[in-house]
Amino acid sequence: MRSMVEPGSKGEHIGRLLIAAFVIIALPALPFGSYLIYPFAILTTWFHEMGHGLSALLMGQDFLQLMIFADGSGVANYAIDGDLSPFSRAFIAAGGPLAPSVIGAALIIASAHPKLWRPTLWALAAVIFASVIVYVRSPVGYAVLPIVAAFLCVVAWKASAGITRFTLQFLGVIAAMSMLRDFNYLFTQSAMIGGQQMLSDTGQIEASLLLPHWVWAALILMTSATMITLSLKYALSDKRRLGAAGRSGRKLPANVLQFKRGPED
Repeated sequence: MRSMVEPGSKGEHIGRLLIAAFVIIALPALPFGSYLIYPFAILTTWFHEMGHGLSALLMGQDFLQLMIFADGSGVANYAIDGDLSPFSRAFIAAGGPLAPSVIGAALIIASAHPKLWRPTLWALAAVIFASVIVYVRSPVGYAVLPIVAAFLCVVAWKASAGITRFTLQFLGVIAAMSMLRDFNYLFTQSAMIGGQQMLSDTGQIEASLLLPHWVWAALILMTSATMITLSLKYALSDKRRLGAAGRSGRKLPANVLQFKRGPED
């Protein structure tokens, strides 16, 4: 006799998200675990720096290059007009720390829709490959990012549906949790990046919009937490899940405590 969480239930989705979070937390403590998690740490840095660069492009400025260093830090170089408004400067600075949460929320939402699992991984891999060609200009970026993109291609092409979905959830959770890794950085006015002392993102916002950097750090963290919470609420929504179940002619368990017990094999 076997016991399992009903496929498609809230319990299954919660369980997979918790497993993804556990893997992220536990991996560094395992032998060679830090090496396994390292490419994904570099990926979250890529999310962050691409956030700066794309924000600069949205403000009509030039995104020049993206540098990622061996310690996991990075910097996006962009050219901005001397008369660019303080708001636009602050927007570009905030685009970096907010980007991982935006990406994480999008991946978590995509994980709730089977039709989006493989296309999302293909799209993310394509963007990574394109960015390496156009923007990345550092040995670590050249070495690590194509490997991550190739891994996503293999998963999207060959992996089972369960592994494809788990990969999306894993990436979504690791992007969301990166804001905890950046906690101290956000509450620092300046930091050493690539061997140079420079203003932190919140330090740049303070220089543009006057309020202390710690105020902007708190607002960024609250905004990130809100985005992740809303994405999880959507992904775990009973109304969405049970509506889909009604269209397919079956009723799904409402919560993690309800299990389906199948016949003996």
